[in-house]
This record gives sequence, structure tokens and C-alpha cells, in this order.
Amino acid sequence: MKVTVLANYAPHAAKGLMQGSDRQAAVKALFESVGGKMTGLMFTRGAYDVVVNGEVPDQAAGMGLALAVRASGSVSDLVILEELNMKAVIAAANKAAGAYKPAG
Repeated sequence: MKVTVLANYAPHAAKGLMQGSDRQAAVKALFESVGGKMTGLMFTRGAYDVVVNGEVPDQAAGMGLALAVRASGSVSDLVILEELNMKAVIAAANKAAGAYKPAG
């Protein structure tokens, strides 16, 4: 499954970045550790410091990756966006819409 990771560095991690920490290699190894693949990494200006695109085998791998990064204390904000199969989502929404009875 494809994922996009949005993150902001904690102050001590930003200092490590300034001192030459190779984030591309670290993030690549992180994705590979859960059976995934990093497909792109961008440092950005704006709401997030870094945007990472990649693939993970399943939700458990993606959440494990996120939990490990959060536990490290290196990020102050982390968002994981998962690619959706919209045909499946719309099919489920149509089933739910037929069964749901609104209040009132």
C-alpha cells in the first residue's frame, strides 16, 4: 500500500540534520525494516519539514513504522496518509447509505 508521511523535526533532531545526518539513508532503512520501500523524500518549507513517499505491505507495517518514529522523539508532528482504493470505498459507502437511517 502506498503511503505519504508528513513530519516536523523536534529541535534536537533538526540540530542533528544540520550536523549532517543522512536522513535519506535512515528513512530508506526504516521502510525496508518493515518490508516496505521508500520512493521519495523531500525537505519542504511550509507546514511540514519533510515529506516521504513510500510503500508498505499493510497497515500494521505502516503503523509500526510510525510508532517507532514517534517513540524516538525525533519528530514533533507525524501524519501518515494511506492511499485508498476509491472503488472499494464507494461500494462500501453505497451499502452503508442503504442501511443507515438518520435520526428525526
